[in-house]
Amino acid sequence: MALGSAGVFVTATLIAGAVAPSASASTGSRPGQDREARGAAIAAERAAKAGIDWQDCPADWGLEKPIQCGWVTVPLNYAKPNGKQIKLAVDRIGNTGTKAERQGALIYNPGGPGGSGLRFPRRVTTKNPLWVNASKAYDFVGFDPRGVGHSAPISCIDPQEFVKAPKADPVPDSAADKRAQRKLAREYADGCHERSGEMLPHMTTPNTARDLDVIRAALGEKKLNFLGVSYGTYIGAVYGTLFPGHVRRMIVDSVVNPSREKIWYEANLDQDVAFEGRWKDWQDWVAANDAAFHLGTTRTAVQDQWLKLRATAKKNPIGGVVGPAELIAFFQSAPYYDSSWVPVATVFSKYVAGDTQALVDAAAPDLSDTAGNAASENSNAVYTAVECADAKWPTNWRKWDRDNTRLHKNHPFMTWANAWMNLPCATWSAKQQTPLKVKTGKGLPGVLIVQSERDAATPYEGAVALHKRFKGSRLITEKNAGSHGVTGLVNPCVNERVDAYLLAGKLDAADVTCTPHATPKP
Repeated sequence: MALGSAGVFVTATLIAGAVAPSASASTGSRPGQDREARGAAIAAERAAKAGIDWQDCPADWGLEKPIQCGWVTVPLNYAKPNGKQIKLAVDRIGNTGTKAERQGALIYNPGGPGGSGLRFPRRVTTKNPLWVNASKAYDFVGFDPRGVGHSAPISCIDPQEFVKAPKADPVPDSAADKRAQRKLAREYADGCHERSGEMLPHMTTPNTARDLDVIRAALGEKKLNFLGVSYGTYIGAVYGTLFPGHVRRMIVDSVVNPSREKIWYEANLDQDVAFEGRWKDWQDWVAANDAAFHLGTTRTAVQDQWLKLRATAKKNPIGGVVGPAELIAFFQSAPYYDSSWVPVATVFSKYVAGDTQALVDAAAPDLSDTAGNAASENSNAVYTAVECADAKWPTNWRKWDRDNTRLHKNHPFMTWANAWMNLPCATWSAKQQTPLKVKTGKGLPGVLIVQSERDAATPYEGAVALHKRFKGSRLITEKNAGSHGVTGLVNPCVNERVDAYLLAGKLDAADVTCTPHATPKP
């Protein structure tokens, strides 16, 4: 399941003249990686000379002045740095403090795979209180990763077709249901090949990490300051492995488990378990707030209401468009983000009280929103392309069937929906790589790792695994909390440490446990 922004649901950087990194900057064990390291060094050197021609952003990008936009050119294939080039969209807002206060650029990735970082500078224009101190010291820089948005976007299916509803119930009732879903997954994989075949072999996390280094160079920065959330943490982990000497400050928040064994098949199974746990947390909260929502005073009662809703939608899609697949897509934002607890419970409550329109408005696709639908389709295409390209996936359907049937028994909320979303990787036509071994290289500074204990999308073990691999890193755990993306929440215990690290490079002497941020109030 998409690890990043809540919009993507089941649809089912070298200063000119600085020394270029040596070819040994890459320490992977794959032949050809040295060629890619050399290619990355060549591309970074070029970008450092070229810089970025900053202009006002295009009107339809939704980025107000004084945010500026520009382009950075990177090779499609780093093993062939003189071959086909693609352009990456970048944007920035200058630091709000004095020249003396400026510490360089802070580059952001929100996750996905398939999320755009272009809205990051808006944290300054909208005066987001959590980022006021950091924005005095840093230019805030966002980018669309390769394949995303304005950066050589890829596609797998017609966007209007992609969002069409109702889709089949992800939970199969029969072998025929499974066959139908397998056919859809195969067709989707074929569609990716037909529409975006040239890009697919190069849609890897290591390539996005190399792109990040070229952006750093184009910005005229000797070293990278990076904030990665969700899948952005895996970009950070891979960048830190490939370019350890290029890192100045790095914060990773809500961490993908970087273990080679987990990328990506096992990671998705782990998600299914974690989602079930967080779904129950939300139901407990709904039950505790029965005075507001009238959905039952116990978790079991709330679950019964959910099962009743699901069964109704299966038999007869609500408003003709909201079936079980659409319900899961809408309801899964509650286990993802605490900020969705109240809105999701409110819609649910209205439905049970007899107002079906609120649910249709919330969960059904808007076919008139062609730009939004194209963005959703693109996000899903990138998610699939990156996960399929990063690692070898099981090709034997029996394994998928066995693993997901077993998991579904006790973790029914997300398991099958997630399986079908990932199944195109089983019949993927493009080359699948072996994941990089994430480890500490020479020159890697202390990395700050932030994680909530009950995160559904990126289970806690991922943060522990990266912490072990990155020597000198510090882990901040938000105890008894589970919202995805901790650095965006008001929790002084976390916020003050993020500022201290970004502004002064300060890490605690030992790992830190913080009490949870405030629970949402209905």
